[in-house]
Amino acid sequence: MPLTEYIAKAETLIEALPYIQSFRDATVVVKVGGSAMENRTQMRSILHDIAFMWTVGMRPVVVHGGGKAISRGMAKAGVATEFVQGLRVTCAESIKIVEQVIKHEVNADIVASLREFDTRAEPLYGERIFHVHRKQGQDPVTGARLDWGFVGEPAACDTGPVLEMQHRGIVPVICPLGTGDDEQLYNINADNAAAALAKALRARKLAFVSDVPGLLRDPSDPMSLIATLKVDDAPGLVREGVVGGGMLPKIQSCVDAIRAGVGKVHMVDGRMAHSLLLEIFTRTGVGTEIIGS
Repeated sequence: MPLTEYIAKAETLIEALPYIQSFRDATVVVKVGGSAMENRTQMRSILHDIAFMWTVGMRPVVVHGGGKAISRGMAKAGVATEFVQGLRVTCAESIKIVEQVIKHEVNADIVASLREFDTRAEPLYGERIFHVHRKQGQDPVTGARLDWGFVGEPAACDTGPVLEMQHRGIVPVICPLGTGDDEQLYNINADNAAAALAKALRARKLAFVSDVPGLLRDPSDPMSLIATLKVDDAPGLVREGVVGGGMLPKIQSCVDAIRAGVGKVHMVDGRMAHSLLLEIFTRTGVGTEIIGS
């Protein structure tokens, strides 16, 4: 390898040094989801980044989705999949499938992969953390009542199990399940779960790693990435139609997290190799950062 390449590698490490020093012992909640979870190479890259964060002294907390794996599990069991406003309707039969897949397939695989990178990781099932209210709503057009079944919205978070694991130097890997007043198990949107936990932990950072490059001013133009978004500018982008569809609840979760005390929120593309490290440990970043005003 030419000497110039060795020097470039050293310069990259030096660039990362102040970020490593600044975020030593800092809690960073990382939500992993989207199609990147379906690609083993991309997923290992994400988890390699998390292993690096843990190794240099950060305290990552992983919250994961698993929608595609759940859909496969339901199809195998002959249970129909239905979505309302982008959320999976979860009946008494399907919540059992959700629990089996999300805990014993998706969560277990993430924990095993992190351990392959010599990272101390353990599963932490969401019902130990999240207390939920059953999600209900109204159709914006007809006004009809909407009910997603056993789908919950986080109402409270018990951070004790997370803090205890962090105290022992362990990366908690959390699945988005919660318990209601009726002691029933509920499915939670993983974005909402991650944002609620980041707020409860007052995390320094919350990172959403999915299959989009960040917030685009024009969804058809990947070059229109909005690198930095101030929370006070978010309502204007909603009115302009820049933020809509599936991006709307994600941005709302980001804004809520910042206003609740989370230091900064990042949206990064898990399809790009080591995008999480590039966003957190470099000056320019590669995704969208959401910051306070």
